[in-house]
Amino acid sequence: MNQLNHDQSAEPSQTRAAESDSGIAAVGREVRYSFRTPQLWILVLLVVTVSAAAQAIGPAMLPVGSITLTLLPMIWGLLIAAVISVQRLKPLPVNLQHAAGVVMAVAVLLLCARLSFTMGPNLMLIVQAGPALLLQELGNVFGSILLALPLAVLLRMGPATVGATFSIDREAAFAMVTERFGANSQQYRGVLSMYVFGSVFGAIIVTLTASVASALGVFDPLALAMGAGVGSGSMMAAGAAAVAAAHPEMQEQVLALATSANLIASLAGIYLGVWVSLPVADRFYKFLTRNQHATLPGRKPKGTLVTEKIQAVEAAVLDTPNVRMSLWTSLTIFCLGGIVVAAIAARSFSWDMVITYALLAALVALGIGVARLTRGKVPALIVVSTLGVLSTAPISPIAPWVLGVSESVDFLSVITVMLTVAGLSIGKDVPMLKTIGWKIIPVGIVVIAATYIASTTIAHFVLMAWGSPA
Repeated sequence: MNQLNHDQSAEPSQTRAAESDSGIAAVGREVRYSFRTPQLWILVLLVVTVSAAAQAIGPAMLPVGSITLTLLPMIWGLLIAAVISVQRLKPLPVNLQHAAGVVMAVAVLLLCARLSFTMGPNLMLIVQAGPALLLQELGNVFGSILLALPLAVLLRMGPATVGATFSIDREAAFAMVTERFGANSQQYRGVLSMYVFGSVFGAIIVTLTASVASALGVFDPLALAMGAGVGSGSMMAAGAAAVAAAHPEMQEQVLALATSANLIASLAGIYLGVWVSLPVADRFYKFLTRNQHATLPGRKPKGTLVTEKIQAVEAAVLDTPNVRMSLWTSLTIFCLGGIVVAAIAARSFSWDMVITYALLAALVALGIGVARLTRGKVPALIVVSTLGVLSTAPISPIAPWVLGVSESVDFLSVITVMLTVAGLSIGKDVPMLKTIGWKIIPVGIVVIAATYIASTTIAHFVLMAWGSPA
């Protein structure tokens, strides 16, 4: 998620000098971090203290009209960390923000490993909900196209509309649009804008959307869970947490279905994006703008103008420092924060928490190892999720032990740490967001909210027709 970020350092020579003073081994754009690097301990301290503070604050109930929104500790972690990352009084070093991005990539896999423990005992539920799980993916395809694309056309975003609205635009979207339109196209810059917006605000928007949808009492809780599987680990976690908070009696089922839906979105989303959503978005855009392309002789259409601001954003996103950090360093940072937060959430410490994080770290290490051996042909996410499911399935001889031990680490505490890490990496994206322009704000909100609502609606009606497995 954070591989396509940027370095805001104004003077490379000054940056290298600062890195040298801090004990960071840097070669050109390469920055190496280890526990022997004094500066890295700033990140460790922030991850642990901010996530612990967020968990200590606890959930807050916010009445909005006739409904009540639940703001979970993960939101406090994200907001507090974002403020620390964004403020300019004592700026968090940009390279440390990129280091947080490296930890974030591992954090998503750790969360998926923890959530996979909920899938094993609920395999029959997942099988019974199969049609709804598969068909809800259509919401990820058409939700944003039907609602956000017309809004973007109304705001005259130009051809960038296609890239910004054909999906929620995670990493794979760059490859899809580049292949079809080219890396210098307006469509590509639309993906870029939505990517940055989603990285900064995605988890918050999904949380609020899922909270409102849950409070309305209109949708089946299982449909709400499936809707959270939008193809982004952090957004899925945020949405699933909001639904689970509204339906605590169904927490395990909610987590199992949200994780399954997100896995389907990650796998099927690439094929649907290339063959369905991107071509449909392009044709729908051309249909809606069929009368807007007439221009005066010798004058370029406004939508095809390449502004210096957008070029600057593109250069910033693609020109990132190569932050090097060993897998075990990233795992240790996150697991340390995770154990502290789990203890605060449970109001007591148990060695089962340490054992649980050791199991999660082992799954992630194995998954990344397999991915490297197969050169990415077998994604780490698939390995981690599969092993987690198999270890907790009813046929597994170790399932009772794994489930018993992992109960000590509530999945919400894992999300709190993950979003804290995400918040610490946000500061580097804010300058980019400022240069993109205000139009991406309403369009981005509609893209994310419409994707969730459309998927939830489809899942709800399929469950009604097929029969809810709950």
